[in-house]
Amino acid sequence: MSGIQNFHPFEDDFLGMTVTLPASANIGSPWLVDDTSAAGTPTFVRSGSAAVLTLASNVEVENVCLHFGDVLPFDIDDILSMEFRAKVTATLDATTTIVMGLGDTRDDDPDAVIANAFFKLAGSNAIVVESDDGTTDLDDKATGVSLAATYKKFVISFTGGKSDVRFFVDGARVAASTTFDMSAYSAGLQPIFQIQKTSDANVDALTIDYVRIVSRRS
Repeated sequence: MSGIQNFHPFEDDFLGMTVTLPASANIGSPWLVDDTSAAGTPTFVRSGSAAVLTLASNVEVENVCLHFGDVLPFDIDDILSMEFRAKVTATLDATTTIVMGLGDTRDDDPDAVIANAFFKLAGSNAIVVESDDGTTDLDDKATGVSLAATYKKFVISFTGGKSDVRFFVDGARVAASTTFDMSAYSAGLQPIFQIQKTSDANVDALTIDYVRIVSRRS
């Protein structure tokens, strides 16, 4: 029989009462939020079976990231896939950048995350994809797909090995003409959902419906 003895699934549907997501280590949940705002108060809540990250209206640089606090439990050599559903503000501001996917230690600059496989929205609702393994850096590859206020399902697949990472949106492979090679990286990754803006008053938001990561069990 196959099942949990062969695979290590992580799933979170963000069910439960409406609460602010933790900003420091929290027993019982792997998630925490980094919030680099100064005067503003962005919100980051579990609400309505989703995680919702919303920027504040203050004219300032803000960065809100939901991740595992730089604990990296998912070995890239064991990961099979990451799947999640997400939506964003209907029309994103030109100062807003969002990344969603897997990475090693987070950074306010998502391009500074040494190892990553990200879906990205930068200044518009158009989705691009990118990967980096510290050696091969592939940035902002067009998908021809946009994300707005209706959920889409996203998948990052490692089933073909880390030298051929593949991206899917609503079941269709995107950026298929690019080979996303992460073979130079051999350590752990964490889920990263980050929304940020340069100095601006917009209150753009990122909503994550669920997250599922499946790895081989060692």
